[in-house]
Amino acid sequence: MRRLALLLLVALGWTAPGASAHEVRPGFLQIREVGQDSFDVVWKVPASGEYRLSMYVRLPKECTGAPSQGSFVGGAFVERWRARCVGGLVGKSISIDGLSATRTDVLARIERLDGTTQTVRLNPEQTSFEVIASPGRLEVARTYFVLGFQHILLGVDHLLFVLGLLLIVADRWMLLKTITSFTLAHSITLAIATLGYASAPVPPLSAAIALSILFLGPEIVRSWRGGTSFTIRHPWVVAFVFGLLHGFGFASGLTTLGLPQRDIPVSLLFFNLGVEAGQLAFVITVILLERAFRSLEIRWPRVVQLLPGYAVGSLGAFWTIQRTLMMLGVVS
Repeated sequence: MRRLALLLLVALGWTAPGASAHEVRPGFLQIREVGQDSFDVVWKVPASGEYRLSMYVRLPKECTGAPSQGSFVGGAFVERWRARCVGGLVGKSISIDGLSATRTDVLARIERLDGTTQTVRLNPEQTSFEVIASPGRLEVARTYFVLGFQHILLGVDHLLFVLGLLLIVADRWMLLKTITSFTLAHSITLAIATLGYASAPVPPLSAAIALSILFLGPEIVRSWRGGTSFTIRHPWVVAFVFGLLHGFGFASGLTTLGLPQRDIPVSLLFFNLGVEAGQLAFVITVILLERAFRSLEIRWPRVVQLLPGYAVGSLGAFWTIQRTLMMLGVVS
């Protein structure tokens, strides 16, 4: 497992300067139908200080209206305006100019008067989408499953925590128990937070998630040295406790997307299933590649074998310090 972990940590560590994939904030476009051919538009562009990304909304040519003046709010540049689109938006294309020149995504959400919504994720390769008629539940399920799958695979901090668990647990039955415990925990808090029964402020939550990764670093090294601790003996308990924190992290991403009011159970269920599918794909990939590396019988120096455990702790420490300073307003 150590051999594979080294390569995985190199890949995960490639994104370390950005703290985690969750810190690369996407743009957010919300279009809410307020009357016949009338739409309220909210456009949030990632920003740093007084500089914003050069991305702009391009509505269909039948639409009139444009933002008067935007403002910087919480790390984003926000524009609002009312657009009048003759004939409505169904069947027409909406695009984001400048997206292809960035490394970020854009979440676009269309809200209709009947309560149905359409949610899509745009990226530098796909910069436009077509507005469809009221989507059925199957379309809602597919959309939120894909969003959940993408969310976990872009969540470097969440994956690093799962990798830390894999490095501690050697027994397959205990590994299954531990991953199941983590899954159950973050599913509970994802549902509770998304449905509005509880909430956690994002800055301290992000710091706490980073702290959970830092916590695993010494435990990994201790287990490799033949030591023992509560975490090593009962990793499923620790996975459950920290899984509750990570669930709030998943919920923050889903809250950004929003839930269609008529299909809340379906969208919440399939977003969570997408998260679990992405997590399972990651775990299976780690296990299969570990077997492949074992069959190659490559001999690594001792220092290289120990590097993954120290790297987990180091990245956890880096993110903890960085996010704490951001929470205190020392850095932006």
